[in-house]
Formats: sequence, C-alpha cells, structure tokens
Amino acid sequence: MLPSLSVLTDPNKLYYGDNLQVLRDYIPDASVDLVYLDPPFNSRQDYNVLFAEKDGARSASQITAFKDTWEWNLESQDAFEQIVERGGRVADAMRAFKTLLGNTDMMAYLAMMAPRLVELRRVLKDTGSIYLHCDPTASHYLKLLMDGVFGPQFFLTEIIWKRSSAHNDAKQGRRQHGRIHDTVLFYSKSDKYVWNLQHTEYDESYVQDFYKHVEPETGRRYRLGDLTGPGGAAKGNPSYEVMGVTRYWRYSREKMNELIAEGRVIQTKAGGVPAYKRYLDEMKGVTLQDIWTDIPPIGAQAQERLGYPTQKPEALLERILKASSNEGDVILDPFCGCGTTVQVAQRLNRRWIGIDITHLAIGLIKNRLTTSFGEEIKSTYVVIGEPKDLAGARQLASENKFQFQAWALGLVDARVEDSDRRGADRGIDGKRIFFDDNSGNAKQVVLSVKGGASVQDSELRDLVGVLSSERAEMGAFISLAKPTRPMKLRAAEAGFYTSSDGSRYPRLQLFTIEGLLDKTERLELPRHAREATFKRAPRVRHQPAKSLTLQLEGSEDID
Repeated sequence: MLPSLSVLTDPNKLYYGDNLQVLRDYIPDASVDLVYLDPPFNSRQDYNVLFAEKDGARSASQITAFKDTWEWNLESQDAFEQIVERGGRVADAMRAFKTLLGNTDMMAYLAMMAPRLVELRRVLKDTGSIYLHCDPTASHYLKLLMDGVFGPQFFLTEIIWKRSSAHNDAKQGRRQHGRIHDTVLFYSKSDKYVWNLQHTEYDESYVQDFYKHVEPETGRRYRLGDLTGPGGAAKGNPSYEVMGVTRYWRYSREKMNELIAEGRVIQTKAGGVPAYKRYLDEMKGVTLQDIWTDIPPIGAQAQERLGYPTQKPEALLERILKASSNEGDVILDPFCGCGTTVQVAQRLNRRWIGIDITHLAIGLIKNRLTTSFGEEIKSTYVVIGEPKDLAGARQLASENKFQFQAWALGLVDARVEDSDRRGADRGIDGKRIFFDDNSGNAKQVVLSVKGGASVQDSELRDLVGVLSSERAEMGAFISLAKPTRPMKLRAAEAGFYTSSDGSRYPRLQLFTIEGLLDKTERLELPRHAREATFKRAPRVRHQPAKSLTLQLEGSEDID
C-alpha cells in the first residue's frame, strides 16, 4: 500500500481503483471540504461511451463504460454483514431494508452504497457537506440510508433537477407519468457547514410584471420602490418635503438629496409620492431554491459533450461547488466518470480528488484535462493506481485483461475499441484517429494489445488483416513481451504511410510496455496531424493566476 500523505500539501489526485478501498487506504479523516457523487442508480442498464468514427457524424463506435446492474450474491451478503456488525443507525437502517426488500438487486445496491457513505462521512471536515445525485429508482432508499449515516438533523435539502424535457412513451405502452428529473440529496456533517448564497436569474414573466418600466435614455429596466418610512415618527423616520410632498421618509434629507442627484428618485405624476428607481441589472436575482429548471442537460451537439454515459453539465457542478466550497477547498468525487467534477473544480480554483474503477474513465479524464488546460496541467496532479513499472503492468494484465488493454492504449493516447470488435479473433483493441490533410476525411491507427508472457507472429498477422479490412492507414502492436524476429520482419514488409506533406512513417509499428513506460518508444504520426481520437473538451483560456496552495486559509466566499 502506498503511504498516505496530507491532502493539503499534495497535488491533486486521480485514483484508479475501487473507491471503498481507496477511501480506506489513502484519504485521511476530516480532510475533504465537499463531496459530490453520482453513483450508478441500479437502473439495470449498460452504459456505453460513444466515439465518432472515420466519417464523423455518419457513424459511431461505442464501448461499454460500466454495467449498472446489481445482484444479491456472496459479495453483497458479506458487505451487508460487515456494516450490520458495526452497529448504530446505519446497521438499523440496513436491517430494516433487508426485512423490506429481502435478497433483491436493490438490497445488493444498498449494501454496496452503505460502507462507501460511511467512509465519505469520515473523510469530510466538520465544515464539509455532501451532495448525492440519484434518480427515482433508489432516491427514497438512499435518503433513509443518508439519514442513518449523517443523522436526519443534518439533512438540508432535496434538490430536484429537471434533467430532460417531456417524455412521450404512450405509444410504446407507458402507463405512468414521464420521469424527467433527478434528485440531489444535500447533507452536512455538522451545523458549521460552508454556505455561499447563490442566485438565479428572474424568469421572464416576473421581469415583465415587476420591472415593467424602461428608462428611455439607457434602456435599463426598473421598478418603483417605496421611499416612505414605515411606522412614521414612532420608528424614528424623519419628516420633510420632497418634490412638493411631505411624508415620513426612510432616508435622511442628505441621503435623499444624493438619490435625487443620482436620478434614483422619480415622481410619476404631479403631486404623486416620489418613488425609488430599482434597476433590474443591479439585482442579484432570486435566491437559489430547491427546484432547478434553469440548467439544461447536455445537448447532442453541445461543445462540452464528450460521449460519456451519465455525463452531467458543468453548470450543475459549478452551482454546487460555488454554493458549498471556497477557493482552495478540497473536492472529492468517488465516482468521477469522465471527470466533470474534476474539470469544474480545477476551473474554479479548488483542489480535487477523483476516483474511478475503470482505466477507460481515467484515460478520458486525463485527456479532458489536457485539452482544457494545456500540457502544463499534467504537473499539477498525480495518477495513483496505474502501473508505473513493468511489474505493475504484468500484475494488471494478470488481474484484468481489458483494464490492462485500456491502460496500455492510454500510453499512446489511443482509445478502447468497440467491445463487439475487440479481442484476438478480431485483432483490434483500440484506435487513434487523426486528420492529415484538408479533405475532411479522418485517418486511423488500429492497435492490438497483448499482455501474455510471449507473443507470436500470427498475432501480428491478424493485425495486418485488420489494416486491410478497416482500411486503416497505420497499425500498432503493443505487448508485454518483446516482439520476435519474424514479427519485426513482417512489420518492415508492411512498408510506409506517406503523409500529405510527403513525410513517411512505418505503417506497422511495434512497441513494448517497457519501452513506452521509459519513453524510449513512441507512436510515430505526422507532426502536423490534428487529433480526433477523443472529443476535445472546451479550452479554458483564463485560469486564475493565484496559486491554489496559497489559498488554503482565509479564502473569500464566492457570490
């Protein structure tokens, strides 16, 4: 096990692994300011990542990111027994669930969530809070479980987020209301939690009804406010004449004269009581409520859409982070997926910890950070749980073939191929897509990854066949073992790919994991080529100049 260091002095962290184990092994007590988690919902679905193929919008490739399916088994039973043995409110809640649900899939899901929520409470500071994102499939159970973990007195808000427009499934036989919202459960660890009041824009009907006046000179909308002092003399309000009208006023004569000089006092008719001009553009808006309809889901053509299943809008995370954390605070997402929480935390000058159980997600997050913030972002975070040497690579290959493939492909910035087209029978495990000219036609490198103790020429021959069937420009073979002499001869016989600028590159390239790790080997592509392997996240052009490490104390609240 790696040593656990202080979160406050470490760089940002991205962990590969089971979040329960990562939390227990690496995250200290009371070290995190805010937790956001968007766990699987027990929807019994498979979620796929979509990638554009060679002809862009005309076709797509997809791979399974995760299977949101739970079942009661020995592992679920063990998790249940461990949490019950600890006693307390959580154990009471789990026993009640078991009585109600029995050995069902939902019970397996709750048995998975319970110990993780216990650990998340442990790592939160007393001033910290947690947002649990869920849907109607399990939200009612999760709220009771959160009451058990945090205490019902620390339940703060049940936020309703309208995540989609209306569903019309009646023709498909749907006989219930359309489900168009998610639930976000907001809890704190104590009554000292961080809270920065947020505002939303007024809706158009409110503006039309209450800010109906428009200033001709500036076009600014305003409403009229009462200047008279409630309670009159009994409340100490001064009495004097303003524009021919004597009343008890809210302000002193001097202050009133200042407002008149500024054009803030208006008399709508002769002899009418003067009123105060309250401009719409000076108002902060409506204080944030618990129903959020102003943050739309990520549209199919949205720039921030990366093709990852269950990806949430950055605006949603920005609202949560601004409301419940300050600059320099530590944000933790234990189910970080494609890294929206990480992305927003970085942009808002927060420190962050992300955890995911797939190398696919870790690779997507690393790519997202680089395309958003530039190569320099790599020096600000570390990835923990990835193989760092040949021994670690061998261990991963022996434990999980597909996780090894995803990790190895990340060494050459490639992505995992469609699960229906992977494997030895197809000879293709990944792809790298690029544009080499102005024709608009993408080029591709197909890749094969082998984690065995030895490799054979027949495996490379399969890749050569894929080059032809896929009409790929180049191929790459990555292996733990060193390629044989016949394999090197076959690679040489494949010839060269000629770029649009006349430069040539080996059409079939061989790599070892050892060479990629020590950077003595690298995939050769045209230097002028434009990458299209992953959808690029929007570039963040204006990063805060202040160092995060200097803001751990005394940071200001954010409006």
